[in-house]
Amino acid sequence: MDYHSDRFDDFSLMVYKDSELYAVLPANRNDDTVYSHQGLTYGSFVLLESAKLLNSFEAFKKILEFLFSAGISKLDIRIIPTFYNSIPSDELEYFLFKAGAKLIKRDVLMVIDYSNKLRFQKNRREGINKAVRNGLEVKIDNNFEAFWNDILIPNLSEKHEISPVHSLDEIKLLASQFPDNIHQINVYKENEIVAGTTVFLTKTTIHPQYVSGNVDKNTFGSLDLLYDFIINHFRDDKRYFDFNISSEDNGKLINQGLLFWKEGCGARTFTADNYVVDTSVYKTLELKLT
Repeated sequence: MDYHSDRFDDFSLMVYKDSELYAVLPANRNDDTVYSHQGLTYGSFVLLESAKLLNSFEAFKKILEFLFSAGISKLDIRIIPTFYNSIPSDELEYFLFKAGAKLIKRDVLMVIDYSNKLRFQKNRREGINKAVRNGLEVKIDNNFEAFWNDILIPNLSEKHEISPVHSLDEIKLLASQFPDNIHQINVYKENEIVAGTTVFLTKTTIHPQYVSGNVDKNTFGSLDLLYDFIINHFRDDKRYFDFNISSEDNGKLINQGLLFWKEGCGARTFTADNYVVDTSVYKTLELKLT
């Protein structure tokens, strides 16, 4: 998180058990609220693989107590989508239920499950065939400059009047630090870039962080060819392909165009939730055991 540390008032926490790091909570502070780090796509209550439920409950309770003692009244915490976990880890949802936390956001994620992979629908297959007829070529070349400067930045500026969350220098820095996890894949027509995607790889999941094509993307079928490539090329040791969020306004609205396109590639729905919990609840928070 260091590359954008100047943008946030960091309040990340570490919990130790018998001098061993047991849990972490990447977080930042704004006034009297601490957030699951707002500079991370997913960052939450992360546990040791050997963590057990009762100890994890005590770790969560200690976090609330520590925050309360530091003058923090609320914890806004994100649930990591379950398919990113390497083993089952729904402890946090249960702890938040016991703490009377309030659900404030539920986003819709479109995801391919490789153990139950659906075929591309007819319109997506037609797009791939169109790309082949147009002579498009996919390359894993880590040419971030061409994608950022010729495709991504112009498209975001023209369509939404925004810039990428990561600057070109930031994404190149991250890629240099995590060369096995971040790749740039571009689509070319006669050596001219026409589309691309920056792919993040986790232990379980393939996630295109940025995807964009030029104005001819529908005519050329460049995005259909690109997605077909990355869905299949990196899948050997992965369980899921995460197309990212298809909802807006904290989950209240569904982007129908994104939904149609992603479902046509065989994706189906997961959800990602945010909760707010009062830190003072640590005083009465208990697990009843039989």
